[in-house]
Amino acid sequence: MNPRPALASVGLFCGSAPGADPAFMRAATEFGRIVTRDGVRLVYGGGGIGLMGAAARTTVGAGGRVLGVIPQFLCLPEVVYEAAETRVVASMHERKAVMFAESDGFAVLPGGVGTIEEIIEILSWARLGLHAKPVVFLDLDGYWRPLFDLIEHTTDQGFTPRSFANAWKAVTTVEDVLPTLREVIADGPAVEMTPLSLT
Repeated sequence: MNPRPALASVGLFCGSAPGADPAFMRAATEFGRIVTRDGVRLVYGGGGIGLMGAAARTTVGAGGRVLGVIPQFLCLPEVVYEAAETRVVASMHERKAVMFAESDGFAVLPGGVGTIEEIIEILSWARLGLHAKPVVFLDLDGYWRPLFDLIEHTTDQGFTPRSFANAWKAVTTVEDVLPTLREVIADGPAVEMTPLSLT
């Protein structure tokens, strides 16, 4: 059996709305082109709207591979993107578990509280030593800076170890997302669990 490529599938967390800046949709569309060009499967939340829809539609349209994972209660005609392979699950918790299992690394484009909740859980699992999959934020025009500042605040207040800042990378151009994911995979895990403080 051939070994699985280091980055065969990338999980995408991003908004289900287009956002205020047209650059967000352009980045999602370009991300779909890039994963198709590089032969990487896109694993995402299954919707056909907003940034997630733009990435999936572009990938499918370019002949790329897509797996959408969506809970049953969101399977509405105006939400689900039926042109992609779609796995319907029972809950949001199962959706995140499947996306995690099916992805070799994670790209985070602009999004709202749902995106934040999803990626914080992935980072929390890394903090606890449960995985070493890479996370790369596309920090367009400083979009994610407030989140990084909040995490830094928890560090300054003694709740998060300094090493946790190594749990992710941030890039400013969509072209740098996949190369950075591959770089982190090649370098190996950068975060160690601290048994005395798991908050």
